[in-house]
Amino acid sequence: MLMRSIVALINGGSQNTTNVIVYGAGETGCQLVRSLGATNYHAVAFVDDNPTIQGSVIYGLKVYNPKKAQELIVRYNAKITLLALGGAGRNQKSKIIKQLEDLGTAVKTIPPIHQIVEGTAKISDLQDVSIEDLLGREPVAAEPKLLSRCIKNKVVMVTGAGGSIGSELTRQILNLKPAKLILFEISEFSLYTIEQELIQNCKAKGSKCKTEIIPILGSVQNLPHLKQTMRTFQPNTIYHAAAYKHVPMVEHNIVEGVKNNIFGTWNCAQAAIDVNADSFVLVSTDKAVRPTNVMGTTKRIAELVLQALAKHQNKTRFTMVRFGNVLGSSGSVVPLFRKQIKSGGPITVTHPDIIRYFMTIPEAAELVIQAGSMGMGGDVFVLDMGEPVKIADLAVEMIKLSGLTVCSAENPNGDIAIEYSGLRPGEKLYEELLIGDNVSGTEHKRIMRAEEKSLSWKDTEALLTALNSACAAYDGVTIKQLLLDAPTDYVGTLELVDPLSKQNLSITSQFTH
Repeated sequence: MLMRSIVALINGGSQNTTNVIVYGAGETGCQLVRSLGATNYHAVAFVDDNPTIQGSVIYGLKVYNPKKAQELIVRYNAKITLLALGGAGRNQKSKIIKQLEDLGTAVKTIPPIHQIVEGTAKISDLQDVSIEDLLGREPVAAEPKLLSRCIKNKVVMVTGAGGSIGSELTRQILNLKPAKLILFEISEFSLYTIEQELIQNCKAKGSKCKTEIIPILGSVQNLPHLKQTMRTFQPNTIYHAAAYKHVPMVEHNIVEGVKNNIFGTWNCAQAAIDVNADSFVLVSTDKAVRPTNVMGTTKRIAELVLQALAKHQNKTRFTMVRFGNVLGSSGSVVPLFRKQIKSGGPITVTHPDIIRYFMTIPEAAELVIQAGSMGMGGDVFVLDMGEPVKIADLAVEMIKLSGLTVCSAENPNGDIAIEYSGLRPGEKLYEELLIGDNVSGTEHKRIMRAEEKSLSWKDTEALLTALNSACAAYDGVTIKQLLLDAPTDYVGTLELVDPLSKQNLSITSQFTH
């Protein structure tokens, strides 16, 4: 194999092979080069930032300074730079990736070496650079006591258990050894999928996993069904992740958005109080802060409901956890951009200046669990999302890391164009995590406690009564006016885009909070 590699290097590879540069000449890089002999990928050089091995020859390949990467790409007509960075942290990987993105090759990673050795993956299964590595956000070690406090040996219920956040919550909760795990989900397929995954995870643990997994089909809008579920299983801890979260979709379905996000939350909270549940954690969103859309406003009112209930009773401890976009969720731009790049473009971005906060789903779920363990009652916690990301810049980076160029006025012969489609109904240019400046730290460095204004239960109940009547009448204009009048800092108009609204009048109002 070594001789074949040397001969191929001299000849510059055959017509059927793709020349690649391997970034990283350590153990991972060496294993990678050994494995490439059985593929159509042909390694032509190592690059490594370790000066002690630069200039040496390993497996017939010379190790170069990364500054030589552009020269090597031209000399060997390399099409791909393969990252073999071993245990490098995300921050280091991010710096390396950003150095490589303008060199004109696709930047790829390989499956973990242990998967290749075990036969569960092949070396030729090249993968796109993960956005987690591109963003460079290092995970923070969890606090074991916070993780297990509300879960170990307890009955735990997750609403929206088949969704992006809900399913990850169930995975992490299962690892924390609850006595029972109740999966509450409206989608039969999603419920079946996560139930089967958790069953297999439990089987893999053998006798160490004694958790009873209970799948329950149901909607959070169905209060009798919720009460029956909670009376039957008596959950100690409830994580409420069920919600409609897609901004334009809720804007077009205002009645269902209000019923699901506001009344669904109230239903779950009331059922929890009725069975004396210890803890109730609402998965909220940064879009609840000074919302410009119905979805964000419904989530802020859901927070207000729980804040009022926290003062109105002392049976159940209510906690809200607010964070931004999660990578890989059903509404994330990342999988959409990848799909658009593979199809030749264009990539669609709503606005050149739009920015968003991002967090991985596992980190978000882990922080939700820990934040829920710290609440005293009525707490609003916000997660440290790191630095915001400009979506247009993310699109450009993803194009470049695919080995392609951006088609623009300056480069009309580029590969992938970026088109700006305009902000969608209710969409913001940027999101916030805090309404005011009154925030304090907690025992976790990435979780902050926000002091937010709240309502009395009497005022909250009056708002809910009015909203309920308007929903029953499908009176979208009244619903919009009630949302505008509520103390949510909602900035919007009375213009309706919901085609089912009984009074679809397209009345524009100058009234804003």
